[in-house]
Amino acid sequence: MMRIVTLVENSAGAEGCIAEHGLSLYIETAKHKLLLDAGQSDAVIKNAKTLGIDLTDVDRLFLSHGHYDHSGGIIAFHEMNPTASIIMHRRAPERHYNHRKFIGIDPRILEIENLRLIDGDMRIDNELFLFSGVTGKKYVPEGNKRLLMYQGTKKVPDDFAHEIYLVVSCEEKNILISGCAHNGIVNIVERYEEIFGSYPDIVISGFHLRKKHWPYRARDLKTITDTAKALLKTGSLYFTGHCTGEPAFEIMKEIMGDKLFHLHSGEELPL
Repeated sequence: MMRIVTLVENSAGAEGCIAEHGLSLYIETAKHKLLLDAGQSDAVIKNAKTLGIDLTDVDRLFLSHGHYDHSGGIIAFHEMNPTASIIMHRRAPERHYNHRKFIGIDPRILEIENLRLIDGDMRIDNELFLFSGVTGKKYVPEGNKRLLMYQGTKKVPDDFAHEIYLVVSCEEKNILISGCAHNGIVNIVERYEEIFGSYPDIVISGFHLRKKHWPYRARDLKTITDTAKALLKTGSLYFTGHCTGEPAFEIMKEIMGDKLFHLHSGEELPL
């Protein structure tokens, strides 16, 4: 039986589980036990224990992109499960910044023996597929403008080529899983459609529409509403949280209705 549990997310869910600014998903299929991201701390370890999930059984951890709030629990995870593969895009270890603040991954992760850096699409088996290379520019999050990377000796706007996306096919369901969708969730879903010829049944991802200060500007609101309308047309079911932000979620929920649901720390998705 397939299971997906939100191990870490910004908002409180299951009793006794830690909520923090970060994301981690536990995914169990017929063949695999997986993690997609690991939050920003060892909360992923503590929450798994609270929920009775044995992370020593996990065979792969996928890092969706090179930011601390998705990679911070990797070292703690590796210490308890040194045999699991850690898979990320080859550019994920580059130096990433939010204006002046470093938001990249812990360099100790690069010393992990089972680390695998990938570049491009990759079929793992009949259940798992990874892709990257999203080039569409529809409804790109406004929050990207503060995010930078080093190119040589200079900081330049991050191009988010370090994002990867996991496709899980199990029990006749095709599930697309992302981290923050910096490349724009509509563009990511359309890239999926280019590869597979149809839209996924379920999409799980942050939408990176969160802002620290309310109200949103007119162009922010347009991005939010246009994104919701485009996603509704796909017919897919969406689960979101983390970097989406509560105001953006509420606006999108009004448009998408029963096609959009919120992730919460420690809760299992009703697949």
